[in-house]
Amino acid sequence: MRILGVDPGTITTGYGIIDFDDNEVSYVTSGVIEIHATENFGLRLEKIYSELSKIIKKYKPSEFALETAFYGKNVQSALKIGYARGVSLLVAVHNNLIVKEYSPKEVKKSVVGKGSSTKEQVQYMIKKICVIKKTKMKFDESDALAVAVCHAFKKANSYSKRSKNWKEFVELNPEKILDG
Repeated sequence: MRILGVDPGTITTGYGIIDFDDNEVSYVTSGVIEIHATENFGLRLEKIYSELSKIIKKYKPSEFALETAFYGKNVQSALKIGYARGVSLLVAVHNNLIVKEYSPKEVKKSVVGKGSSTKEQVQYMIKKICVIKKTKMKFDESDALAVAVCHAFKKANSYSKRSKNWKEFVELNPEKILDG
């Protein structure tokens, strides 16, 4: 399956695409959608929609993962991120993608193992998991990839939980069985 992860923002929106097959993560592409802070707010949202639409058409993901809103100290910032999230969700729905949302803590825990991890730790682990060689990567970009990886890992775990018996579990998860 191909997953598009998005870290929404009204000045910088990160995106990352991975393939996830047979419990293996493969990096496809990632980047940021940069928007000038001086640009009209409605036009900023339109640019997010337009750029994500182009990315979806080019890379054809089947699933879409998004970080849920984080409320810090600034209510205005939270509201603006909410608009960017809404536009991102809308483009996913318009393209018939399966949509899942994950909290920042859930994303960090699935990628680093700790829900209070720093952006640097998340970026380090994403580069390792996705085997990314590029040295310069924005945090919005690695955060978006982390959302996609989190979705892949959650999906893999949900498959293994659906086993009706041990035989089916072993058939679905051969990599989890140790040869003795």
